[in-house]
Amino acid sequence: MTHIRIANAPCSWGTLEFEGFKGERIGYEQMLDELVETGYVGSELGDWGFMPTDPAALGHALTRRKLAMVGAFVPVALKYPERHEGGVEEALRYARLLAAVAETGPDAWSPVIVLADNNGTEPVRTANAGRVTPAMGLSDAEWRVFAQGAETIAAAVKAETGLRTVFHHHCAGYVETPAEIARLMDMTDPDLLGLVFDTGHYLVGSGANDPAVVLAGLESLASRIWHMHFKDCKAEFATLARVAGWDYFAAVRRGIFCELGRGAAPFGGVVQWMQRTGFHGWIVVEQDVLPGMGVPRLSAAHNRFYLAGLGL
Repeated sequence: MTHIRIANAPCSWGTLEFEGFKGERIGYEQMLDELVETGYVGSELGDWGFMPTDPAALGHALTRRKLAMVGAFVPVALKYPERHEGGVEEALRYARLLAAVAETGPDAWSPVIVLADNNGTEPVRTANAGRVTPAMGLSDAEWRVFAQGAETIAAAVKAETGLRTVFHHHCAGYVETPAEIARLMDMTDPDLLGLVFDTGHYLVGSGANDPAVVLAGLESLASRIWHMHFKDCKAEFATLARVAGWDYFAAVRRGIFCELGRGAAPFGGVVQWMQRTGFHGWIVVEQDVLPGMGVPRLSAAHNRFYLAGLGL
């Protein structure tokens, strides 16, 4: 399956975008060294400033480890039109850096901008992650603003850097449920905006613990999936979160997202889908390892070993 490559991300070493989760960070050099040692060939960028933002310094850090830069996560509160201009500027800041360190040559794979809502900032959505109802969603007018903002950012990134943009559906954001993901894809230009399909967020966001929902999502969204995040979810924790009323942050702190193969995500079926459809792109392993939740290097090693067992 040479058309698929396996990367990891700084969040698997405790570097998450949410302020309340910023414990004592592992430095980027240790993180990249451990990423290589555990068998990965690419990395996402992480928060701005976690890795060097000077292209020469970042390029050196990558090339001496024979790593590719896969993409960068850019959250923007797309519901609000006044945030769109700043979102374009932020996405371009990341895109310029990614373009400067991108792989070259005939077999090179371009990195992507991973655009998302500014997750975890809307109280109702954050409090009800994994159990949102249509009444908690965007109005028709807000949907038009949201979709227009995503397209505007993707168009700006493509025009200046040539990079593609994928949208990251995410719990505690305005595009979380399967219906919301489908609606955003229906409202946006398939030549401009793709989708990063996240197995864990899709499972939790569906409001059910049924692995078949994930496989159905892959089938229905296949033409838009340009990038993959492999994340697992403990079904019993997802149920408890819904019953106990945990908000998104409480669920993550309690370890709802676990090592691959130890939750409910149907990775065997996902890999079969990739083989059948000829998926060409990156798989990025993401496991939110917070301080006190384990040893990132060991989890990364487990996750890579698990994927090797699936033929990846």
